[in-house]
Amino acid sequence: MTGAGAFDPRDVLTDELVERIRSRAARVDADNVFPDEDLAELRDAGYLRALVPADRGGLGLGLTEVSALQQRLAEAAPATALAINMHLVWTGVAKVMQDRGIADLRFVQECAAAGEVFAFGISEAGNDLVLFGSDTEAAPLDDGSYAFTGTKIFTSLAPVWTQLGVHGLDTSSPDAPQLVYAFLARDERVVTRDDWDTLGMRGTQSRTTELHGAVAPADRVVRRVAAGPNPDPIVFGIFSVFEVLLASVYTGIAHRALDLAVAAAQARRSKKTGRPYSQDPDIRWRIAGMALAYDALPPQLASIARDVDERVDHGARWFSLLSGLKHRATATAKQVVDDAMLVAGGSSFFATSELSRLYRDVLAGAFHPSDPESAHATVATAWLGPLEG
Repeated sequence: MTGAGAFDPRDVLTDELVERIRSRAARVDADNVFPDEDLAELRDAGYLRALVPADRGGLGLGLTEVSALQQRLAEAAPATALAINMHLVWTGVAKVMQDRGIADLRFVQECAAAGEVFAFGISEAGNDLVLFGSDTEAAPLDDGSYAFTGTKIFTSLAPVWTQLGVHGLDTSSPDAPQLVYAFLARDERVVTRDDWDTLGMRGTQSRTTELHGAVAPADRVVRRVAAGPNPDPIVFGIFSVFEVLLASVYTGIAHRALDLAVAAAQARRSKKTGRPYSQDPDIRWRIAGMALAYDALPPQLASIARDVDERVDHGARWFSLLSGLKHRATATAKQVVDDAMLVAGGSSFFATSELSRLYRDVLAGAFHPSDPESAHATVATAWLGPLEG
């Protein structure tokens, strides 16, 4: 279902579904709970299998279309969109690899089509190597399986996932060190802490996950790659899909904040002039600046996502393009929300205000990989070469 002009996000996320999800977002945030009703409705709409090929039971969409869907979903409920992102990342990686002739993650597609929920267990406290290293031990067992011991943070979908994609470091095999990518089911060796009490993105329920020798069977050990910077397709797949879909969520937040600012400017009236604030030159200038910033994001997302779908070879430039996309989207969204708060005035400072919730949610953008420091370092290397010495 790729192709210019061939896809309308409303075909999957209908106006009625979006409004139901929006109507629940404030309660999910206030109660600090997982949006179970959203997940149920999205599953019924086929959303969890959006990136699964049609011949394997999915909707057969590409990353370009799903990026547009995630922008639309994030306008309604950023936390729901961010949580679902992590499932979509693994189905997206499976598609990226399939498109390049690698069937290692076929089971991900088949399981997603059957209704399973995949979570993303990669992040670790203090591990700035991210995909190039791990503090989690991956111990090989005689039957080809691996036992994982370590702690993963920010595990979105914590209450509902059925398969957890993880990586760990194998330091004992003859070709060590090797990073091992595998999938775990829930059992007593996987402990989920109930510790998600955050400023924003509360509905993601991205709790800490402890792995105590949790075993991934041999048929769920999908990739072993050398530690360190690596062009392996699974590394590219994770990085490309993660960054595009993450940028999509924050672009959706920016769009919603802009809509709310416009509505506020039209509704508020100046006591001094008696005219709506939409006629105030300063307010008009501020909203124009918000729109100018936002308007740059969707075309960038569509272009980069299309290049992933069409297997365009950007070579070593891929990582700077992707990290730059994510950085621009999150930084721009933060600035747009800041300006929307000023346009809306003091009422936006109340916790019951949707803008107040967007303000808290958008802050999370700076903490996702690639963070601002990593993005700048990656881009500097792309343009200036590596640091000497």
